[in-house]
Amino acid sequence: MLKVDGLSVYFGSQKVLDGVTLELPTGVMAGLIGRNGAGKTTFMRAVMGLIAKMEGHVGFGDTDLTSLPAHDRAGLGIGYMPEDRKLVPEFTAEENVLLPAWSTGMKDASARLDWVYGLMPEVANFRERRANQLSGGQQKLVALARALLCGNHMLLLDEPFEGVAPALAQRLAQIIATLKDEGIPVLIADSNEQHVRGLIERTFLIERGTVEVRD
Repeated sequence: MLKVDGLSVYFGSQKVLDGVTLELPTGVMAGLIGRNGAGKTTFMRAVMGLIAKMEGHVGFGDTDLTSLPAHDRAGLGIGYMPEDRKLVPEFTAEENVLLPAWSTGMKDASARLDWVYGLMPEVANFRERRANQLSGGQQKLVALARALLCGNHMLLLDEPFEGVAPALAQRLAQIIATLKDEGIPVLIADSNEQHVRGLIERTFLIERGTVEVRD
């Protein structure tokens, strides 16, 4: 379970998140829904340890993530798909997917990669191409594949449908839908609830840095 309690984030003197409290139980797929600038990306970056100035507590199971270095999260089985993809341009698609395995010394990386390719055969088809040779949509697929490689205990997906063609958005939704059978918690940030309506079981509405749960 992801448990966030009283999370506040500051950029300079400006409070961007204001005492956010939420729980994401095991096996639940939820949406973090809010307009652009509401604080979705800031929340995900804070959970991933990528924000320097913050208050409150972030826990994952029995692990306190609040003071844990960001790079340790992959070793805990937390996968993260950032909004801007963050691929290494000179690496191939497959090398980008394998980055979490290399950084954590994942022992079952080969089997996990085969599972990812089984779920996303299109990524296997262009695995030898460098990231800077891929279209924006293909880069989205690689970013999701990378998150899936290590995210066997939790997934955070930041705006996975933003800026992609309707056909690719539908394909991404199909891939994400299959994760329900994996029984892991998934949090999807999106500005448009219609993108995730058929996927999520719980909705967190974020506005001006505060979050409320809508049952």
